[in-house]
Amino acid sequence: MTFLASAAASPAVAAWEPSIRYPDPAIRALDQSFSKYMVFFAAVEQLYAGGMRYTEGPVYFGDGRYLVWSDIPNNRMLKWEEETGVVSVFRQPANYANGSTRDRQGRLVTAEHGRRVTRTEYDGTITVLMDAFEGKPLNSPNDVVVASDDSVWFTDPPFGIAGNYSGDKGKSELPNSVYRLDPATGQATIAASDVAAPNGLCFSPDEKRLYIVDSGARPVTVRVYDVSDDRTSLSNGRVFFTCGEGEAPDGIRCDVDGNLWCAYGAVKEGWDGVLVISPEGKAIGHIGLPERAANLCFGGPKRNRLFMVTGRGVYSLYVNTQGVPGS
Repeated sequence: MTFLASAAASPAVAAWEPSIRYPDPAIRALDQSFSKYMVFFAAVEQLYAGGMRYTEGPVYFGDGRYLVWSDIPNNRMLKWEEETGVVSVFRQPANYANGSTRDRQGRLVTAEHGRRVTRTEYDGTITVLMDAFEGKPLNSPNDVVVASDDSVWFTDPPFGIAGNYSGDKGKSELPNSVYRLDPATGQATIAASDVAAPNGLCFSPDEKRLYIVDSGARPVTVRVYDVSDDRTSLSNGRVFFTCGEGEAPDGIRCDVDGNLWCAYGAVKEGWDGVLVISPEGKAIGHIGLPERAANLCFGGPKRNRLFMVTGRGVYSLYVNTQGVPGS
């Protein structure tokens, strides 16, 4: 379905300020079905801003009550303590880390524009899970998810090697693809090769579907694939959602009801933030932010706190749903 830009847009926001009243006008139901996910006495909160150039890849650590995210051009990862609000450097240099997630053992898995996918072990050492396919270097891994069988799925567009801002400029030697990696065997396969520029990705709650943002499509689309029963391959790829002109999602995550929460942005003002899409492909809600959102994740002790990163800020919002495990 197409998200029509003719719908009433949020007022443009030059500089973020907290809402002085409830309900927060930045949170809008585009369809009545979104109302049940809105918490009346909750508003968008700015957790941190300043000194960052372009943020990405938020991942929540419930066992430590902290959030980690990437500041790609500054080649570092930052850490925010939920109980104190203290922000510190988590890792620098970070090999131009982009998207991150945790595997089912709680270890950090990161897609790095420095042409590799890594896992951070419990003792802090870094294991390179994959940096090449069929003898050729990866392009610039962008986002990553881990399935319940421990398989690692990631997108590999050329964004990071296109210049020297969010990576090291280099030559693309592989087609843009989505990969599946089995860490136990080290075997990697191409899961999808029909996405022009694969970006964010996530599984449906039952892992029977995999959603992939195609940033190279015009207009930009979200594609969906059926996952095989043994979770080793994809089939029946088709367009799930078509964005309006000049609009595009980036990172995506599912809640327990199967709604797709998309970090979203547009050339025109008013649609920057998070767009929520139902399992049927209908835009049902929007969370306005002062600039384009790059990625998001669910966290907090109850997985009901949505963390959102934009170009230069980190925000959160309590919602009346939960992210699926690993979201």
